Amino acid sequence: MNVAPKRDSYDVVVIGAGPAGLAAAATAAEADLSALLLDENAGPGGQVWRAIASTPVTERDRLGADYWAGAELVRAVRTSGAEIIQRATVWSLDRHLEVGVSIGGASSLVKARRVILATGALERPFPIPGWTLPGVMTAGAAQTMLKSSGLVPDGRTVIAGQGPLLWLLAAQILRLGGRIDRILDTTERRNYFAALPHAFAFMTSPYFAKGLAMMREVRAKVPVVSGVSELAAAGDGQLATVTYAVGSRRETIPAELLLLHQGVVPNVNLAMAAGVEHRWDDLQLCWSPVLDHNGSASVEGIGIAGDGAGIGGAGAAIVRGHIAARVAVEALAPAAAAKLAPMATFRASLAQAERGRAFLDTLFRPARQFRIPSGDTVVCRCEEVTAKDIVDAVAIGATGPNQLKAYRRSGMGPCQGRLCGLTVTELMAQARGKTPQEIGYYRLRAPVKPITLAELAAVPKTEADVQAVVRG
Repeated sequence: MNVAPKRDSYDVVVIGAGPAGLAAAATAAEADLSALLLDENAGPGGQVWRAIASTPVTERDRLGADYWAGAELVRAVRTSGAEIIQRATVWSLDRHLEVGVSIGGASSLVKARRVILATGALERPFPIPGWTLPGVMTAGAAQTMLKSSGLVPDGRTVIAGQGPLLWLLAAQILRLGGRIDRILDTTERRNYFAALPHAFAFMTSPYFAKGLAMMREVRAKVPVVSGVSELAAAGDGQLATVTYAVGSRRETIPAELLLLHQGVVPNVNLAMAAGVEHRWDDLQLCWSPVLDHNGSASVEGIGIAGDGAGIGGAGAAIVRGHIAARVAVEALAPAAAAKLAPMATFRASLAQAERGRAFLDTLFRPARQFRIPSGDTVVCRCEEVTAKDIVDAVAIGATGPNQLKAYRRSGMGPCQGRLCGLTVTELMAQARGKTPQEIGYYRLRAPVKPITLAELAAVPKTEADVQAVVRG
């Protein structure tokens, strides 16, 4: 059942019900602030704890202890007094902290004194030849099906890429009786040497023992090919084969399902549309918001927490959510901050949660050839724009992603650049001999998610709104 917000304004509006958003909403409500939590999924948890309140996978060892750890936080939010609305698509956020939200086909505008963005992460684009074929999908999409419906592959399955999620998904598929024929590891060998200076911090972090055990579990059951430097999918209207290369050796294997993954990146679209300043992160190879040590953004009243602030994992996301909410409480009701844990406690927890992150970011830094495609490889899936199309547009005058829209319509489809934005930035930077920071990103505006014209027209308007149009 879709329910509209009960009020026109709130002290704190939290967008996203993953680990960071749940923590933020619970903390704000604990301090007796009016808090609204908006999330576009059917239930709370985000991707990390997706379908935690409804998953048919009830045997706890199948999904792992880290997954079920989210249940306690979900319960805390539901009993906190925070108002929670699921299946709510936030399509607008402006500098005045007015939030446009679509619920059940009807839109409304909600005012906030503080907004906490907890929009999480997206999987990094993995533009290889054939990645748009039916039968090729992201590891995250496969994990969504696994968690929400208990579905696992039973045909010839190949997983390709790198990063912690790849190994976690493989372990979960195997525990549920699914089939994996081969794992193609694209981690560059030189990354192991580059990550060595960060090895001690990683070995003393929460990630080390769990990650090592998970990789051993998977390697005992599935052939793993390391050092993959080329990758392509092929088939006549449907995936049929996967071709890969390791050094000078090339092999083609049959496949019915190819799962791709090379890390996650912050979901920045809503923050960018609100005017928040972003910078290019040369280590994580993505755009990240410019934040102070409390997670406050360049737009007054907006805080960003979780992986949307920079990839750090679920543990760090929870702490960042607490910190962002505490900052809001200190600004709106300073006396109520005494009810919350001291900021120093949160900072110590964050330092522990982020320990070893530099090792992971360095080790799993994706190779150039898997980020910057060439030739007829599709870059913008929505508008079917290829790498060659983009390079040709640069040759005749396109200087950045926004100019490219006029030449090729890239980034103008339903995903609004989520699946091509990073690739376009890096491809144009390479073609023009510039840095990604110099090239920039798409200029994002509301609505950042598709809604109908009828829905926009039905949004309540003030007399001032009407007069602004009439006088214009």
